[in-house]
Amino acid sequence: MERIEHDSIVDIFFHLKWESEHANHLEGYSARNVNLWRDWLPDRVNRTLLGKPVWEQVQVSFEPGVLFGSSQDPFKIDRKRFSMDPRAGRFYPQGRLSGLAGVFPQNIKPFRCVGIDNGHMEIDLGHPLARYPLNLSMTVGQVADKTAERGGSSTDWVGLLTDGPGMQARWQDVPTDFFSDAPFVRQDEQADDRFYAQPRLVHHLDETARDMVANLYKRFVKNDMQVLDLMSSWASHLPEDVKPAGVSGLGLNQIELEQNSRLTDIRVHDLNANPVLPYEDASFDVAVCSLSVEYLTQPLVVFTDVARVLKPGGTFVVSFSNRWFPPKAIHIWEGIHEFERVGLVMEYFLRSGRFDNLGTYSMRGLPRPRNDKYAGELVFSDPVYAVWGSRAGG
Repeated sequence: MERIEHDSIVDIFFHLKWESEHANHLEGYSARNVNLWRDWLPDRVNRTLLGKPVWEQVQVSFEPGVLFGSSQDPFKIDRKRFSMDPRAGRFYPQGRLSGLAGVFPQNIKPFRCVGIDNGHMEIDLGHPLARYPLNLSMTVGQVADKTAERGGSSTDWVGLLTDGPGMQARWQDVPTDFFSDAPFVRQDEQADDRFYAQPRLVHHLDETARDMVANLYKRFVKNDMQVLDLMSSWASHLPEDVKPAGVSGLGLNQIELEQNSRLTDIRVHDLNANPVLPYEDASFDVAVCSLSVEYLTQPLVVFTDVARVLKPGGTFVVSFSNRWFPPKAIHIWEGIHEFERVGLVMEYFLRSGRFDNLGTYSMRGLPRPRNDKYAGELVFSDPVYAVWGSRAGG
């Protein structure tokens, strides 16, 4: 059996678990061809991996500050030294700051604005995960011997895994200001039923990413449940081997809904025109919303009403990626980091006041399927993000 040696080339599946004030978080990253001799991994991780066989799973825990250094104290600067109009809790590229030692205009490393007061802004330059305990689990995939060393770049795999995670959490439980500056306007404000009048019948994720969404939903959707597929289309992304008692699809195009073989009930309904769902109270065990939350112009009302139609303790799962129809996406969605979008959706859950047991999920780095139409252009599968919560009071 192959085991990891100092000069092995290894595929490693990373899972990072951490907990913020309001949610449990799980970040996944698939690292292929990890060169243990050349690439950078923390010493504790390297020591844990050495000697491990294929499919072995190991874990390493890190106390706050170990991976990223001690969390820095925020400090105030004159707002004139920042080239944008800041919003509390949001992240921005450090290159937008002027007059700070070690900061250059091309620097895209994020900093967080944590306060605004009388012409000053308070900023945090630390990593957004620096103040949290972290648990890193690793599953060993293929192990091969290094055949030659011809130079090349060194990859910081933990850096890739942690590039973005942490942004979704509030700063010290203060709600992030996502809601200034008309966040819910769109490029195309014509009625949605006109935009979606013609069926599109296209997938919005590659096959690997679709499988990731289905695997995630399998955690929540069980046999004999009543399921609401919110903002549905011709594909529900539900796991094939799970058999719900019923799946109610609410969407904008009758033809697409009729093409969806998983649906047992069809409703054509525009949530932006009428955010109240056409269902009785406590009708569903679980609700899913796949690849569509970025189009909601009244999300807080919709999330509150989803809680109404869920049974007590029922779960609402929202999944999304980094692809959408630009004319119909809300303004705030296009202007923030991918992991801030996770925070935005989490803020919908929190501000509705109707959910608890929140969780978030991300999966990145998987190889793009060879039969995908973008296989020659894109190396990686589409990233998958998700946020969920249970109806409070259950």
